[in-house]
Amino acid sequence: MASKLFTPLNVGGLELANRIVIAPMCQYSAEDGAMTDWHQQHLGQLAQSGAALLTVEATAILPEGRISYGDVGLWDDRTEAAMGKVLQSIRRWSPIPIAIQLSHAGRKASTDLPWKGGAQIAPDAENGWQTVSASSEPFTAGDAPSVALDKAGLARIRDAFVEATRRADRLGIDAIQLHGAHGYLIHQFLSPLSNRREDEYGGSLENRMRFPLEIFDAVRAVWPAEKPVTIRVSGTDWVEGGWDIEQTIAFAKALEARGCAAIHVSSGGLDPRQKIPVGPGYQVSLARAVKKAVSIPVVTVGLITDYDHAEAIVATGDADLVALARTILYDPRWPWHAAAHLGAHVSAAPQYLRSQPNRYRDLFSTGR
Repeated sequence: MASKLFTPLNVGGLELANRIVIAPMCQYSAEDGAMTDWHQQHLGQLAQSGAALLTVEATAILPEGRISYGDVGLWDDRTEAAMGKVLQSIRRWSPIPIAIQLSHAGRKASTDLPWKGGAQIAPDAENGWQTVSASSEPFTAGDAPSVALDKAGLARIRDAFVEATRRADRLGIDAIQLHGAHGYLIHQFLSPLSNRREDEYGGSLENRMRFPLEIFDAVRAVWPAEKPVTIRVSGTDWVEGGWDIEQTIAFAKALEARGCAAIHVSSGGLDPRQKIPVGPGYQVSLARAVKKAVSIPVVTVGLITDYDHAEAIVATGDADLVALARTILYDPRWPWHAAAHLGAHVSAAPQYLRSQPNRYRDLFSTGR
């Protein structure tokens, strides 16, 4: 029986060779928002993985939208040129489609690098700045309060998403993913735990979805119609009274009606009180619930390391695609090994064709 994990899928006009996608993974290695040689080697090796789609890490649409001072940005000609240099190098050697995750960190911005503790840096300290959010409440009790965005602030951020989208198109990027998960700005507007506004952007579910949907509509309007706009969401906050799967489904339906091409379902990240039942495939049930409610492709992610497990997720219809993050950092050839295990085929660069083991004589096809 043919592997379902290695069947093609069209997502909003973008043809994917299989159902394995590389999730966006922050590297905290940019210089003033500009990509460096680290990104060239990091993304370059993943471009040779055999996955169907490579997603560039959370890319800030404004300097103050970065999670940390080491985050990648796409807000001016300098950051665009740096990203263009990296992408040009990747495309010279790999045909893999490339997506980008556009993001604003909101109240979770202005942090130190993870390997330096990752704590928030005060606005008046080196490498720190004032954060903004739906409301003034900080992420943790020890953080500086955020500035609640007024109408002018909302318009500035919405316009910055649009400008970054235009830059991404100029760079020839194949798909946009909006970052609406993990407690960052879009998620901060969605969750009642972080959105305490009393205007038309707060209170009811309809109001809390308003600004995220305005961002989506603005991005969709300037992105070429033949290329997909997708979104990553947290299916639940894992905190009582917070964002949950029922609200996620309502949001997914609204996005589908507006032309969203796919929904990537993750979870958590909004509130330190979260209690996440971490284990293999712990978020698959969230993706399954969303998939039952919409007709567009749904992506699942989270501790999916076993080849048969990934195959079962797609084969049973729990999700249409499987995203890999830490798994593919640990094993950048995971799709090769999955294809060998499942009796499928995977694209590989001609420089690597001689590495094909004798027992898997039909594993590779040329990637160029």
